[in-house]
Amino acid sequence: MQFNLADIFEAVASAVPDRIALTYEGENISYAALDAAANKTAAMLAEAGVSAGDHVALFLKNSVEHVTSILGLIKIRAVPINVNYRYTPAELEYIFTNADSVAVVVELAEHQNVLATILDRCATLRTVIVVGDTTDGLRAAAEARGVAMTSFFRARELPAVADFAARTGDDLYVLYTGGTTGYPKGVMWRHDDFFRKPLSGGNPYGDEPRQSLDEIAAAAKEFPELAFLIAAPLMHGAALYSLFTFFTLGARVVLHRDFAPAKVVEAIETESVQVILIVGDGMGLPLVDEMERRQGEVDFGSLFSITSGGALWSTSVRDRMLAVKPDLLLRDNFGASESGNDGAFTIDELGTLRMPPSPNMILVDEALNEIPPGSAEIGYIARVGNVPLGYYKDEEKTARTFPTRADGVRMSVLGDMGKIEADGSIVFLGRGSQCINTGGEKVFAEEVEAALHAHPAIADALVVPIHDERMGQQVAAVIATYPELPGLTLEDVQDHCRKSLAGYKIPRTVAFVDEVKRTPAGKADYGWAAATVSP
Repeated sequence: MQFNLADIFEAVASAVPDRIALTYEGENISYAALDAAANKTAAMLAEAGVSAGDHVALFLKNSVEHVTSILGLIKIRAVPINVNYRYTPAELEYIFTNADSVAVVVELAEHQNVLATILDRCATLRTVIVVGDTTDGLRAAAEARGVAMTSFFRARELPAVADFAARTGDDLYVLYTGGTTGYPKGVMWRHDDFFRKPLSGGNPYGDEPRQSLDEIAAAAKEFPELAFLIAAPLMHGAALYSLFTFFTLGARVVLHRDFAPAKVVEAIETESVQVILIVGDGMGLPLVDEMERRQGEVDFGSLFSITSGGALWSTSVRDRMLAVKPDLLLRDNFGASESGNDGAFTIDELGTLRMPPSPNMILVDEALNEIPPGSAEIGYIARVGNVPLGYYKDEEKTARTFPTRADGVRMSVLGDMGKIEADGSIVFLGRGSQCINTGGEKVFAEEVEAALHAHPAIADALVVPIHDERMGQQVAAVIATYPELPGLTLEDVQDHCRKSLAGYKIPRTVAFVDEVKRTPAGKADYGWAAATVSP
């Protein structure tokens, strides 16, 4: 059977109509009510001229309207385009035009005003849909361009009719991802592949994927009424994967407008939250600070797991969380917009990242030949099975990232490098593009970063090369320490790294900073790091 995300949501909503689907800022919305609101949103979008295959940009923070926009669009077989609201005007103009967006949904006044400044350069946009009041600037810009304006709240006046055309597993979901360099790229997922890989076939806590909508509906009825708090913004791939995963399970999603550690900690008690999704240390550090501050004041009894995806989650932050609640299950998901959910990796006391054996993850050489377990050869981590179709409107990068082997096997090869051990587990070394060549020896930045993050005084770190007359390049690091643990020196860093790294991998230069900067997408900003450590 070929699965469609809208069909799946509707099947679950029919199976558990009275169960709470979404808790947003204290408001509880049942599956039946959310499905009806999504139907109204779908009708509004269709009335505004959006049709099957059209791309619609969602320039929104977390909100009920954000969720119903996603659901409403896939119901009419249109394609939601996630937009990072932290992007600059130039980056926003790029994503609107690169995605061929015919419409944009926008809410905040500051976002509307930015949109107004670039609207005349976004040739494909023909409709702007505003949640709430429209700013004078956006209205004037739309009139000057001849762009139609629609109120999102028009949806409230429309009937919640579920009279939709038949959908297929070939319908597209395009997920824009921001890398460490360059503009974001649109990853094209078939709905069926999206279900089978990012959503783990509808069965993330079991071994076998669901085989039918009836099986998904039956499983949702049996699934406990658990509350999953998504701390990340919905424009982030990890949050979108989680939203659809939890809806497929018939669970309750707890969503906040913005990430506020105090609100997250309070929600553990007030909403009986069982699982929290964060994105690496960027969220983990302020969250554990708040957990420590409120320990003894807030009841953490319901919380049994914290999951991270999309960014490095250091052992020091994990250890502090376990000190607050020792029985927590901490899950570090390994995956990407281009590969979906690859499972959870382990990290030992030395910072080594290891993925358990999986038939969907192999190690290949430059010619895409599989490297056998136990080999000492370093290769590329490749995902096989249900992989995306490619990058939207970028055949060159598609061919490079999603190659097809001579035997017809398609794979996703993102440049992550590793070694495969005798038991088939893969040790993650780092991204090949961030490889440092020092005297002919290769050093992977992420491997050194993982070792640095294992130091209890280091809050964040990035590793980059700097020029060396004799060795060509040498390893350098930019490090931010915890304010309450000052006084870290270069010698301290080097002594710590010697416990797990070969001598040539140890940083020779360290720049200590108050904060390690990252891109608007939360990725490592290696350009900034290189400029920071440059002599």
